[in-house]
Amino acid sequence: MSVFEMKLPDVGEGVAEAELVEWLVAVGDTVTPDTVIAEVLTDKATVEVSAPVDGEVVALHGEPGDVLAVGSDLIGIETSADPDEIEALIDDEADAAAPAVVPDDDDDDGGGGDPTEEMEQPVASSDTVSADQVTAAPAVRARASSLDLDLATIDGTGPDGRITHADLDRRLTQSSRRASARLAHTSATRTLDSAPDESHSTPVRGVRRRIAERLSTAWSEIPHITYVDDVDVTELERLRATLNDDADDTRLTILPFLARALVIALHEQPAINAHYDGESETLTTFDAVHLGIATQTDDGLRVPVVRHAEGRDVWDLATQIGRVSSAARDGSATRDELTGSTITITSLGALGGIATTPIINPPEVSIIGVNKMETRPVWLNGSFQPRQVFNLSSSFDHRMVDGWDAATFVQRIKALLETPALLFVG
Repeated sequence: MSVFEMKLPDVGEGVAEAELVEWLVAVGDTVTPDTVIAEVLTDKATVEVSAPVDGEVVALHGEPGDVLAVGSDLIGIETSADPDEIEALIDDEADAAAPAVVPDDDDDDGGGGDPTEEMEQPVASSDTVSADQVTAAPAVRARASSLDLDLATIDGTGPDGRITHADLDRRLTQSSRRASARLAHTSATRTLDSAPDESHSTPVRGVRRRIAERLSTAWSEIPHITYVDDVDVTELERLRATLNDDADDTRLTILPFLARALVIALHEQPAINAHYDGESETLTTFDAVHLGIATQTDDGLRVPVVRHAEGRDVWDLATQIGRVSSAARDGSATRDELTGSTITITSLGALGGIATTPIINPPEVSIIGVNKMETRPVWLNGSFQPRQVFNLSSSFDHRMVDGWDAATFVQRIKALLETPALLFVG
């Protein structure tokens, strides 16, 4: 028997380090090459790392939240395997497909990457199933662990029995009915004078820490200029209602029309569909429009990408926006679906307020923000008329985009949305 010291592997895209998110094994556990031992977080993805050999875990190097260098010690496994066989096995795995990932592109930096489908552990065929054997995304596993829920006791309603966040919610709802009576009784026996002052400190780790780091960097390094203008979408709403009445499956929201307007405006101002590298002082413009759709998920903000928006009509855009947003929310999106955006749309929907100041998703140079739609009195043809209006709040990297160009860009989008027939010309 000998102890094999497994190193943190190169998890792709040339990253030099990764954050240890969670250990999925403990000292004394028996592992096989099918055992997922840990989850680590890079700039691009949460990556599941598997053991390379059979054996017993004798050492764990690092605590959740630690940032480890690629090539540093990760885990010690006592094994009877021959050292030469171990090295050969590791070489074979390095030549195989990339490890399973669930991308965490909270505010994606626009970098490229090979598409990598999420790989999952198969559900055991026996009657006894452990939490490690059920099918669930890392985000779902992490949430279940934080809620002290045993995944093996939960029925998955997702594809192939996959456990989703909705399944966790369902279990919590069932449990809360029993807990609510106890909570009501406890609350009734407390008084304001006897209630203790309580606070809870939680380490900021994983996706939330990555979001905090990226937003801080974007805000401190990019001089933002935010331009806000209102858009009368009364005619667009009439057209949208008509198209939806005639539609079979796809339902059109405002977003695909905005995406189409964005494509047309970018064709006229291509320098806004760009990445800026401050270190090399290089602006890279793109012919293709890879549209990021900022999406709120249980794990924070993600930016799934609709690729080649310039080649899609509003129905196709609607389908793709719905598809990638759903994939981001349920944790099934691939790395390729959450990287490589060239410009981003962000929307708070009904919570959109009057105006926002969206933070740019670096290295992009612009972000388009949609605020909530409301009926406003608008002076039109000599009288006030009720019109459906929302504001666009759009931020630009002022190093690369002048105020005049930003205003021209937003005004063009406004004109296209207010005369929606123009969206279907050409």
